[in-house]
Amino acid sequence: MWLFALPALSINVVIILIPALLTIALAFCQWDGLSMPVFVGLANFNAVFADRVFWIALGNNIKWTLIFLTVPIAIGLFAATLLLLIHRGRTLFQIVYFMPVVVATAITARVWQGMIYNPNTGVFGLLQRFGIELADPLAHTETALYGIAAVDLWHWWGFLAVIFLAALRQVPQEMVEAARLDGAGFFGLLRHILIPAIAPTIKLMMVMTVIWSFLVFDFVYILTQGGPAYSSEVLSTLAYRNAFFEFDLGRAAAVALVIALFGLTATFAYVRLQAREGAN
Repeated sequence: MWLFALPALSINVVIILIPALLTIALAFCQWDGLSMPVFVGLANFNAVFADRVFWIALGNNIKWTLIFLTVPIAIGLFAATLLLLIHRGRTLFQIVYFMPVVVATAITARVWQGMIYNPNTGVFGLLQRFGIELADPLAHTETALYGIAAVDLWHWWGFLAVIFLAALRQVPQEMVEAARLDGAGFFGLLRHILIPAIAPTIKLMMVMTVIWSFLVFDFVYILTQGGPAYSSEVLSTLAYRNAFFEFDLGRAAAVALVIALFGLTATFAYVRLQAREGAN
């Protein structure tokens, strides 16, 4: 039987395991991409931890994770519950909600940057003509990260709504109808019946959110490239800057290992949680 798994296993070894091992080895070397790598021990990690930009980027990743663990999951769950309770137009709403997910990231980012945030040609500029002053959030250090997060939230929450709706449709209708006959309102139904019934799906999406939040790169790089003044820098853009602007691939690998550490921690927590629930 193991022969059937051999093709997938070979692909994973070539594409994932070998590059991962090389990245780990590179984190302990100094390498500019051209000369021979030189073993430097923990020097790359010492340099990373002494860099204030690293701590700014780590803080931004943590803020990003907290935002995406709460806002899109709450909106997606709320929207999915509404879709569960309605019948007319459900498919249309699913398509509308899911549409931002299939739009290319670069297009979404440029639309928000040019048609919404832009103070001259965007919606913000139009509002200014009516006396509503809204500054471009991407141009200010205090708001740049949240401006990017708003774009990604718009792009992302519909995906969660569709996933949660698929899980909610597996809940026996008899339970839902019985709760409604007992007088359960919308929030009572959500709290006591629907959320407990799809708790495994919610936990899985939360774990994946933690992993994806520490891998975030595209929207940040397209919209601000980590600026202004590193205010929206995240670990992925920092690793990219180290590798392709400063040609310090060892230091970039050290940052990549920090990113992987958070992903592995979230995965380990999810596996332990699932094992504990299985034992119970």
